Amino acid sequence: MKMRVTSQQVALRAGVSRTTVSFVLNNIQNSNIPEITRAKVLRAAEELGYVPNAAAKMLVSGKTQTIGIVVSHAQHLAVDAFIPQLLYSLSQHSQEAGYNLLLETVLDVSQPDAYLELVQGHHIDGLVVVNTRSDDSQLPELVRRKFPVVVLGFPRWTALQDELHYVATDTVRATKEIMRHLIDLGHKRIAHITFSPEVYYATEDRHQGYRQALEEANLEYRKNLVAYGNYSAESGFIAMQKVLKHKPTAVFAGNDTIAIGAMAAIHQAGLRIPQDIAVVGYDDIPTAPYLTPPLTTVRVSALEHGQKAIGILEKLMRGEELAQKSIDCETKLIVRQSCGAKPNAQESRVER
Repeated sequence: MKMRVTSQQVALRAGVSRTTVSFVLNNIQNSNIPEITRAKVLRAAEELGYVPNAAAKMLVSGKTQTIGIVVSHAQHLAVDAFIPQLLYSLSQHSQEAGYNLLLETVLDVSQPDAYLELVQGHHIDGLVVVNTRSDDSQLPELVRRKFPVVVLGFPRWTALQDELHYVATDTVRATKEIMRHLIDLGHKRIAHITFSPEVYYATEDRHQGYRQALEEANLEYRKNLVAYGNYSAESGFIAMQKVLKHKPTAVFAGNDTIAIGAMAAIHQAGLRIPQDIAVVGYDDIPTAPYLTPPLTTVRVSALEHGQKAIGILEKLMRGEELAQKSIDCETKLIVRQSCGAKPNAQESRVER
Protein backbone atom coordinates (compact mmCIF):
# COMPACT_ATOMS: atom_id res chain seq x y z
CA MET A 1 0.00 0.00 0.00
CA LYS A 2 1.33 3.41 -0.98
CA MET A 3 2.15 5.56 2.04
CA ARG A 4 0.79 9.12 2.31
CA VAL A 5 3.36 11.79 1.50
CA THR A 6 3.94 14.00 4.53
CA SER A 7 4.67 17.71 4.80
CA GLN A 8 8.06 16.76 6.32
CA GLN A 9 8.97 14.97 3.07
CA VAL A 10 7.93 18.03 1.08
CA ALA A 11 10.09 20.19 3.37
CA LEU A 12 13.11 17.94 2.84
CA ARG A 13 12.64 17.93 -0.95
CA ALA A 14 12.31 21.74 -1.04
CA GLY A 15 15.05 22.37 1.53
CA VAL A 16 12.83 24.43 3.81
CA SER A 17 11.17 24.05 7.20
CA ARG A 18 7.82 22.33 7.82
CA THR A 19 6.46 25.69 8.96
CA THR A 20 7.30 27.20 5.59
CA VAL A 21 5.62 24.25 3.84
CA SER A 22 2.52 24.72 6.01
CA PHE A 23 2.34 28.44 5.24
CA VAL A 24 2.71 27.88 1.50
CA LEU A 25 0.36 24.91 1.08
CA ASN A 26 -2.34 26.49 3.23
CA ASN A 27 -1.92 29.84 1.47
CA ILE A 28 -1.40 31.76 4.71
CA GLN A 29 -1.47 35.47 3.94
CA ASN A 30 1.20 37.95 5.13
CA SER A 31 3.72 35.15 5.81
CA ASN A 32 6.53 37.05 4.01
CA ILE A 33 7.74 33.98 2.14
CA PRO A 34 9.71 34.84 -1.01
CA GLU A 35 8.14 33.83 -4.30
CA ILE A 36 11.15 31.68 -5.21
CA THR A 37 10.71 29.70 -1.99
CA ARG A 38 6.98 29.39 -2.54
CA ALA A 39 7.62 28.02 -6.04
CA LYS A 40 10.13 25.45 -4.68
CA VAL A 41 7.58 24.18 -2.13
CA LEU A 42 4.78 23.90 -4.67
CA ARG A 43 7.07 22.09 -7.13
CA ALA A 44 8.22 19.65 -4.44
CA ALA A 45 4.63 18.95 -3.37
CA GLU A 46 3.62 18.29 -6.98
CA GLU A 47 6.60 16.00 -7.65
CA LEU A 48 5.89 13.94 -4.52
CA GLY A 49 2.12 13.84 -5.07
CA TYR A 50 1.41 15.46 -1.73
CA VAL A 51 -2.26 15.49 -0.65
CA PRO A 52 -3.02 17.64 2.41
CA ASN A 53 -4.61 15.91 5.36
CA ALA A 54 -8.18 17.14 5.87
CA ALA A 55 -7.85 17.33 9.65
CA ALA A 56 -4.64 19.33 9.35
CA LYS A 57 -6.29 21.75 6.94
CA MET A 58 -9.13 22.24 9.39
CA LEU A 59 -6.69 22.99 12.22
CA VAL A 60 -4.87 25.58 10.12
CA SER A 61 -7.90 27.26 8.58
CA GLY A 62 -10.46 26.72 11.33
CA LYS A 63 -12.85 25.57 8.59
CA THR A 64 -14.37 22.12 8.08
CA GLN A 65 -15.23 22.66 4.40
CA THR A 66 -18.57 21.06 5.28
CA ILE A 67 -22.11 22.34 4.83
CA GLY A 68 -24.89 21.01 7.04
CA ILE A 69 -28.26 20.23 5.46
CA VAL A 70 -31.11 19.93 7.94
CA VAL A 71 -34.46 18.45 6.93
CA SER A 72 -36.96 19.14 9.68
CA HIS A 73 -38.93 15.93 9.25
CA ALA A 74 -37.16 12.64 8.54
CA GLN A 75 -40.21 11.14 6.82
CA HIS A 76 -39.61 13.55 3.95
CA LEU A 77 -36.66 11.45 2.84
CA ALA A 78 -38.67 8.23 2.72
CA VAL A 79 -41.81 9.32 0.88
CA ASP A 80 -41.45 12.77 -0.70
CA ALA A 81 -40.45 13.11 -4.37
CA PHE A 82 -39.35 16.78 -4.29
CA ILE A 83 -36.74 16.49 -1.52
CA PRO A 84 -34.43 14.01 -3.34
CA GLN A 85 -34.19 16.42 -6.29
CA LEU A 86 -33.35 19.23 -3.89
CA LEU A 87 -30.69 17.17 -2.09
CA TYR A 88 -29.15 16.23 -5.43
CA SER A 89 -28.87 19.90 -6.38
CA LEU A 90 -27.44 20.89 -2.98
CA SER A 91 -24.87 18.08 -3.22
CA GLN A 92 -23.86 18.91 -6.78
CA HIS A 93 -23.35 22.61 -6.17
CA SER A 94 -21.65 22.08 -2.79
CA GLN A 95 -19.09 19.81 -4.41
CA GLU A 96 -18.50 22.32 -7.20
CA ALA A 97 -17.81 24.95 -4.52
CA GLY A 98 -15.38 22.60 -2.71
CA TYR A 99 -17.59 21.62 0.22
CA ASN A 100 -18.76 18.31 1.64
CA LEU A 101 -22.35 17.77 2.81
CA LEU A 102 -23.53 16.57 6.20
CA LEU A 103 -27.21 15.59 6.16
CA GLU A 104 -29.16 15.69 9.42
CA THR A 105 -32.83 15.28 10.22
CA VAL A 106 -34.51 17.04 13.14
CA LEU A 107 -37.64 15.45 14.55
CA ASP A 108 -38.44 18.19 17.08
CA VAL A 109 -37.17 21.67 16.21
CA SER A 110 -38.42 23.02 19.55
CA GLN A 111 -35.79 21.06 21.48
CA PRO A 112 -32.88 23.22 22.73
CA ASP A 113 -30.21 21.10 21.01
CA ALA A 114 -31.98 20.85 17.64
CA TYR A 115 -29.13 22.56 15.76
CA LEU A 116 -26.61 23.41 18.45
CA GLU A 117 -24.68 20.13 18.39
CA LEU A 118 -23.90 20.63 14.72
CA VAL A 119 -22.87 24.24 15.17
CA GLN A 120 -21.17 24.26 18.57
CA GLY A 121 -19.29 21.07 17.77
CA HIS A 122 -17.67 22.90 14.84
CA HIS A 123 -18.79 20.16 12.46
CA ILE A 124 -20.00 22.59 9.79
CA ASP A 125 -19.17 26.00 8.34
CA GLY A 126 -22.72 26.81 7.21
CA LEU A 127 -26.27 25.50 7.31
CA VAL A 128 -29.15 25.01 4.85
CA VAL A 129 -32.53 24.31 6.45
CA VAL A 130 -35.38 22.69 4.50
CA ASN A 131 -39.06 23.04 5.43
CA THR A 132 -39.08 25.40 8.39
CA ARG A 133 -41.77 25.36 11.07
CA SER A 134 -43.54 28.08 13.02
CA ASP A 135 -42.48 26.53 16.36
CA ASP A 136 -38.77 26.50 15.47
CA SER A 137 -37.09 28.35 18.35
CA GLN A 138 -33.44 27.49 17.64
CA LEU A 139 -33.02 28.56 14.03
CA PRO A 140 -33.81 32.23 14.71
CA GLU A 141 -31.18 32.13 17.47
CA LEU A 142 -28.52 30.95 15.01
CA VAL A 143 -29.46 33.80 12.68
CA ARG A 144 -29.08 36.29 15.53
CA ARG A 145 -25.61 34.88 16.25
CA LYS A 146 -24.62 35.60 12.62
CA PHE A 147 -23.95 31.93 11.87
CA PRO A 148 -24.16 31.36 8.09
CA VAL A 149 -27.69 30.05 7.53
CA VAL A 150 -29.85 29.86 4.41
CA VAL A 151 -33.48 28.80 4.67
CA LEU A 152 -35.32 27.11 1.81
CA GLY A 153 -38.81 28.53 1.92
CA PHE A 154 -40.08 31.76 3.42
CA PRO A 155 -40.32 31.67 7.23
CA ARG A 156 -42.22 34.55 8.78
CA TRP A 157 -39.97 35.52 11.68
CA THR A 158 -40.84 39.20 11.44
CA ALA A 159 -38.15 40.36 13.87
CA LEU A 160 -35.45 38.77 11.70
CA GLN A 161 -36.53 39.88 8.24
CA ASP A 162 -33.53 42.18 7.85
CA GLU A 163 -31.08 39.40 8.81
CA LEU A 164 -32.56 36.26 7.29
CA HIS A 165 -31.22 34.76 4.06
CA TYR A 166 -33.58 32.52 2.14
CA VAL A 167 -34.52 31.07 -1.24
CA ALA A 168 -38.25 30.74 -1.83
CA THR A 169 -41.18 31.00 -4.20
CA ASP A 170 -44.32 33.08 -3.78
CA THR A 171 -46.36 30.07 -2.72
CA VAL A 172 -49.53 32.03 -1.99
CA ARG A 173 -49.49 33.60 -5.45
CA ALA A 174 -48.79 30.26 -7.18
CA THR A 175 -51.59 28.57 -5.25
CA LYS A 176 -54.04 31.31 -6.15
CA GLU A 177 -53.07 30.92 -9.81
CA ILE A 178 -53.87 27.21 -9.87
CA MET A 179 -57.07 27.77 -7.89
CA ARG A 180 -58.21 30.48 -10.33
CA HIS A 181 -57.54 27.98 -13.12
CA LEU A 182 -59.96 25.52 -11.49
CA ILE A 183 -62.53 28.25 -10.79
CA ASP A 184 -62.34 29.44 -14.40
CA LEU A 185 -63.14 25.86 -15.43
CA GLY A 186 -66.41 26.19 -13.49
CA HIS A 187 -65.55 24.45 -10.21
CA LYS A 188 -67.16 25.76 -7.04
CA ARG A 189 -66.66 22.86 -4.60
CA ILE A 190 -62.86 22.56 -4.56
CA ALA A 191 -61.24 20.40 -1.90
CA HIS A 192 -57.74 20.94 -0.52
CA ILE A 193 -55.41 18.27 0.87
CA THR A 194 -52.27 19.65 2.52
CA PHE A 195 -48.94 17.88 2.15
CA SER A 196 -48.05 18.12 5.86
CA PRO A 197 -49.38 19.23 9.24
CA GLU A 198 -50.23 22.94 9.31
CA VAL A 199 -47.29 23.86 11.56
CA TYR A 200 -45.04 24.02 8.47
CA TYR A 201 -44.88 27.40 6.74
CA ALA A 202 -45.17 25.99 3.21
CA THR A 203 -48.38 24.20 4.16
CA GLU A 204 -49.79 27.33 5.81
CA ASP A 205 -49.02 29.38 2.69
CA ARG A 206 -50.77 26.93 0.34
CA HIS A 207 -53.78 26.79 2.63
CA GLN A 208 -53.82 30.58 2.74
CA GLY A 209 -53.66 30.85 -1.05
CA TYR A 210 -56.47 28.30 -1.38
CA ARG A 211 -58.70 30.23 1.01
CA GLN A 212 -57.94 33.64 -0.51
CA ALA A 213 -58.73 32.39 -4.02
CA LEU A 214 -62.13 31.14 -2.86
CA GLU A 215 -62.90 34.43 -1.09
CA GLU A 216 -61.87 36.49 -4.12
CA ALA A 217 -64.23 34.40 -6.29
CA ASN A 218 -67.05 34.78 -3.71
CA LEU A 219 -67.03 31.04 -3.07
CA GLU A 220 -67.65 29.53 0.35
CA TYR A 221 -64.72 28.13 2.31
CA ARG A 222 -65.86 24.76 3.65
CA LYS A 223 -63.86 23.12 6.44
CA ASN A 224 -65.15 19.69 5.48
CA LEU A 225 -63.43 20.04 2.11
CA VAL A 226 -60.01 20.49 3.75
CA ALA A 227 -57.97 17.52 4.97
CA TYR A 228 -54.39 17.19 6.17
CA GLY A 229 -51.87 14.90 4.53
CA ASN A 230 -48.63 13.75 6.11
CA TYR A 231 -46.04 13.75 3.27
CA SER A 232 -46.82 10.34 1.80
CA ALA A 233 -49.04 9.26 -1.09
CA GLU A 234 -50.78 6.98 1.41
CA SER A 235 -51.76 9.97 3.54
CA GLY A 236 -53.12 11.66 0.40
CA PHE A 237 -55.16 8.54 -0.34
CA ILE A 238 -56.68 8.50 3.16
CA ALA A 239 -57.39 12.25 3.15
CA MET A 240 -59.05 12.02 -0.27
CA GLN A 241 -61.33 9.27 0.97
CA LYS A 242 -62.54 11.64 3.70
CA VAL A 243 -63.26 14.62 1.46
CA LEU A 244 -64.96 12.49 -1.24
CA LYS A 245 -67.86 12.09 1.18
CA HIS A 246 -68.58 15.81 0.71
CA LYS A 247 -68.70 15.59 -3.09
CA PRO A 248 -66.04 18.02 -4.36
CA THR A 249 -65.78 18.53 -8.10
CA ALA A 250 -62.06 19.30 -7.91
CA VAL A 251 -59.14 18.89 -5.51
CA PHE A 252 -55.98 20.92 -5.03
CA ALA A 253 -53.28 18.66 -3.55
CA GLY A 254 -50.54 20.37 -1.53
CA ASN A 255 -47.89 18.58 -3.58
CA ASP A 256 -47.67 15.99 -6.34
CA THR A 257 -46.95 13.10 -3.96
CA ILE A 258 -50.23 13.82 -2.16
CA ALA A 259 -51.94 14.15 -5.56
CA ILE A 260 -50.82 10.63 -6.51
CA GLY A 261 -52.52 9.22 -3.42
CA ALA A 262 -55.62 11.33 -4.04
CA MET A 263 -55.88 10.08 -7.63
CA ALA A 264 -55.66 6.48 -6.42
CA ALA A 265 -58.54 7.09 -3.98
CA ILE A 266 -60.64 8.67 -6.73
CA HIS A 267 -60.03 5.71 -9.05
CA GLN A 268 -60.84 3.25 -6.27
CA ALA A 269 -64.15 5.04 -5.66
CA GLY A 270 -65.08 4.38 -9.29
CA LEU A 271 -64.82 8.04 -10.27
CA ARG A 272 -63.14 9.41 -13.38
CA ILE A 273 -60.43 12.07 -13.59
CA PRO A 274 -61.19 14.74 -14.77
CA GLN A 275 -64.78 13.96 -15.86
CA ASP A 276 -66.07 13.45 -12.29
CA ILE A 277 -63.39 15.26 -10.32
CA ALA A 278 -60.46 17.40 -11.44
CA VAL A 279 -57.06 17.06 -9.75
CA VAL A 280 -54.17 19.52 -9.54
CA GLY A 281 -50.90 19.24 -7.65
CA TYR A 282 -47.84 21.31 -6.80
CA ASP A 283 -44.09 20.84 -7.57
CA ASP A 284 -44.15 19.12 -11.00
CA ILE A 285 -42.11 16.10 -9.95
CA PRO A 286 -40.57 14.00 -12.77
CA THR A 287 -43.39 11.42 -12.70
CA ALA A 288 -46.20 13.99 -12.99
CA PRO A 289 -46.46 13.85 -16.83
CA TYR A 290 -46.70 10.03 -16.73
CA LEU A 291 -49.63 9.63 -14.34
CA THR A 292 -53.06 8.55 -15.60
CA PRO A 293 -54.15 11.10 -16.58
CA PRO A 294 -51.06 13.36 -16.68
CA LEU A 295 -51.11 15.75 -13.73
CA THR A 296 -51.78 19.49 -13.94
CA THR A 297 -49.47 21.12 -11.42
CA VAL A 298 -47.29 24.09 -10.47
CA ARG A 299 -43.69 23.74 -11.56
CA VAL A 300 -41.15 24.56 -8.85
CA SER A 301 -37.50 23.97 -9.70
CA ALA A 302 -35.84 22.02 -6.89
CA LEU A 303 -32.57 22.20 -8.84
CA GLU A 304 -32.70 26.01 -8.96
CA HIS A 305 -33.47 26.20 -5.24
CA GLY A 306 -30.41 24.12 -4.41
CA GLN A 307 -28.13 26.11 -6.70
CA LYS A 308 -29.25 29.49 -5.34
CA ALA A 309 -29.04 28.35 -1.71
CA ILE A 310 -25.44 27.16 -2.02
CA GLY A 311 -24.53 30.34 -3.89
CA ILE A 312 -25.78 32.52 -1.02
CA LEU A 313 -24.29 30.29 1.68
CA GLU A 314 -20.86 30.21 0.03
CA LYS A 315 -20.71 34.01 0.20
CA LEU A 316 -21.88 34.06 3.83
CA MET A 317 -19.21 31.54 4.81
CA ARG A 318 -16.58 33.80 3.24
CA GLY A 319 -17.83 36.62 5.44
CA GLU A 320 -19.28 38.67 2.59
CA GLU A 321 -22.09 41.15 3.16
CA LEU A 322 -24.98 40.47 0.78
CA ALA A 323 -27.03 43.38 -0.48
CA GLN A 324 -29.74 40.93 -1.58
CA LYS A 325 -30.63 38.62 1.27
CA SER A 326 -33.34 36.64 -0.50
CA ILE A 327 -34.00 35.08 -3.90
CA ASP A 328 -37.49 34.41 -5.22
CA CYS A 329 -37.63 31.54 -7.73
CA GLU A 330 -40.27 31.55 -10.45
CA THR A 331 -43.15 29.09 -10.68
CA LYS A 332 -45.16 28.02 -13.71
CA LEU A 333 -48.63 26.53 -14.10
CA ILE A 334 -48.33 23.34 -16.17
CA VAL A 335 -51.69 22.38 -17.67
CA ARG A 336 -52.17 18.68 -18.42
CA GLN A 337 -55.24 16.44 -18.68
CA SER A 338 -56.03 15.86 -14.98
CA CYS A 339 -57.80 19.23 -14.62
CA GLY A 340 -60.03 18.81 -17.66
CA ALA A 341 -58.58 21.73 -19.58
CA LYS A 342 -56.98 21.16 -22.94
CA PRO A 343 -53.23 21.77 -22.79
CA ASN A 344 -51.92 24.19 -25.39
CA ALA A 345 -49.93 22.79 -28.31
CA GLN A 346 -46.56 23.38 -26.69
CA GLU A 347 -47.54 21.75 -23.40
CA SER A 348 -49.04 18.78 -25.22
CA ARG A 349 -45.84 18.24 -27.13
CA VAL A 350 -43.29 19.02 -24.41
CA GLU A 351 -45.09 18.28 -21.15
CA ARG A 352 -47.25 15.43 -22.41
